Amino acid sequence: MLRLASALLAINIAAAVPAFAADTPSPAGAKVYFIGLKNGDKVGQSVVVHFGLSGMGIAPAGVDVPATGHHHLVVDADTPPLNTYLPTDNPTHVMHFGKGQTEVELKLAPGKHTLQLVFADMDHKPHTPAVVSEKITVTVK
Repeated sequence: MLRLASALLAINIAAAVPAFAADTPSPAGAKVYFIGLKNGDKVGQSVVVHFGLSGMGIAPAGVDVPATGHHHLVVDADTPPLNTYLPTDNPTHVMHFGKGQTEVELKLAPGKHTLQLVFADMDHKPHTPAVVSEKITVTVK
């Protein structure tokens, strides 16, 4: 009887713990990068940022196709944790492009700004291994 009660308790506990999506693999050599923008560039207050990708494809959020995902742009913030879902509570620092967009027009205040791309799966979780660009700094005139 004790074994049955322990088994039922274990099942109830397992059912109460939220399930997290398994890691989505990225192909070897997959890269995300900025097109036409590099570290140290001087830009205007309005700048179009183009996202580059090699070794994978673009798919909107929620679409489950192997070796695909969508872009996220991190502006003036540290690289977010890459082993969990990307934050959605601060769109001024982590911008989601869940429709499959590959560019954005940013309006930035004068001064230095950091930019970094993070590519993530259909659920906004970075792939394993993570596909992340270098963090670049641009200066707005």
